[in-house]
Amino acid sequence: MDGKVIVVTGALGALGSVVVEEALARRARIASVDHAPTQVPATADLFELGGVDLTDAAQARKAIDAAASHFSKIDALINIAGGFAFETVADGDPKTWQRMYALNVATALNASRAAIPHLVASGSGRIVNVGAMGALQAGSGMGAYAASKAGVHRLTEALAAELKGKITVNAVLPSTIDTAANRASMPKADFAKWVRPKELADVILFLASDAASAVTGALLPVNGRV
Repeated sequence: MDGKVIVVTGALGALGSVVVEEALARRARIASVDHAPTQVPATADLFELGGVDLTDAAQARKAIDAAASHFSKIDALINIAGGFAFETVADGDPKTWQRMYALNVATALNASRAAIPHLVASGSGRIVNVGAMGALQAGSGMGAYAASKAGVHRLTEALAAELKGKITVNAVLPSTIDTAANRASMPKADFAKWVRPKELADVILFLASDAASAVTGALLPVNGRV
């Protein structure tokens, strides 16, 4: 990862912040993109772009181009930005399906489309998406979320086929991630079985590294001890 320039979306969240920390520890340079505002000054290794709505293709392109301009290149894009909703199909709001698509699929689509020219120019470009084990078979209350993450899986496969030989495109499929928010929403769960953010970050950064040059189109389960 030494010297690699990595764009991380959703970088200020529970998983994104750990990915950024781990990547910086491995001497990568990071462009952090998030919907939340930030006023952290840019350094040689970290460039934070806050207040970015990645569901808007124009904003996504502006942020990605700003990152490429700041570092003079982009070697990898890690799409972590997304959202979650739990509601049944019969009793839920149809707008939830649209919101899940926007947060999980459109953000990855817009960031990827904006990054592709820069990643091709890198010569060793990587895209890593975050899918979900729960999208392989949706459970009760998981319809909208699972459908959107299944869209991320198909996006990953399509991009991998279209960009073969130019950019590798893969996705990690975590089970429940051990975050404060998930513990609060499921206080009786066995947290020891969940995937720790660092464990998931290690897999993500492997897929973003030169060591994964022969891996593309993979949907890689990272299901902890479930």
